[in-house]
Amino acid sequence: MITTTEGARWMAPHTHGDARPAHDAEFKLSITQALGDQLAAALEDLTPAPLTLENIRGLRPHAGVYQLYLGDDLVYVGKADRSLPQRVEKHFRKVSGRSNIDINDMGFTCLYVDEDFGAVAPERLLINRHRERGEVPWNYNGFGNNDPGKRRDMTVVDEDHFDRDYPIDLYFECTELPNDSAMLDGSVTLTSVLQSVKQQLPYVFRYKSSKQFDDIYVSPPEPPATAHELLELISEALPSGWQITALPGYVIMYPKIEDYPSGWRYYRGSEIIYAD
Repeated sequence: MITTTEGARWMAPHTHGDARPAHDAEFKLSITQALGDQLAAALEDLTPAPLTLENIRGLRPHAGVYQLYLGDDLVYVGKADRSLPQRVEKHFRKVSGRSNIDINDMGFTCLYVDEDFGAVAPERLLINRHRERGEVPWNYNGFGNNDPGKRRDMTVVDEDHFDRDYPIDLYFECTELPNDSAMLDGSVTLTSVLQSVKQQLPYVFRYKSSKQFDDIYVSPPEPPATAHELLELISEALPSGWQITALPGYVIMYPKIEDYPSGWRYYRGSEIIYAD
């Protein structure tokens, strides 16, 4: 069998029993292979741009495929069904809140793709091509995941998982904090602090809401304040029995004291516990 550069496969002609050359053969056209080759060729002609908000927001809000680079290494291929800038900005936000990585080392390329192209899964064609070359290590290792949900909190994070290699940065700085000028001591409700921190952190902060928090007042520090400082403040104000847990990829807060298989920092009242 011979595969052409255009994705067509030509099956070598068979011979008859008397070794005479045959006058018939099989020809199979692989449309998806041809599309994958053309997509890869088009992307290879592009020069990665720095992964900055300015560059991302300069993209047109169309569907397409994109590639992320860490230095010169191609680490991830993805698609946006509706808006490339919206999807790529989510990755910018995620990487900016991680340890062991610098957002300034990241770059990206992208192609706008017709909406009716989605049925052939263009990103899958690219992923398969690059995986054969040992590239795109961030595909299928948790990088593209959203909040995994409470049922995954007790699972062990694999050694080769993105969250294990690049855990959340608890020293990420929040630059906007609630402030009630009507209060003489600058106090605000715990509810407003939780909402503000959740909105600003570039990783998931999942917690159980409680009406009690509307009656608990705290005095936030002057911004900027690190996530660690704010989680300390929140923890000290929580009712007894509550716990904040830092997992490799996100933070959770629930009214239960327990250890988690992949938990690495716990906030229990005024106590901070660092897991081994």
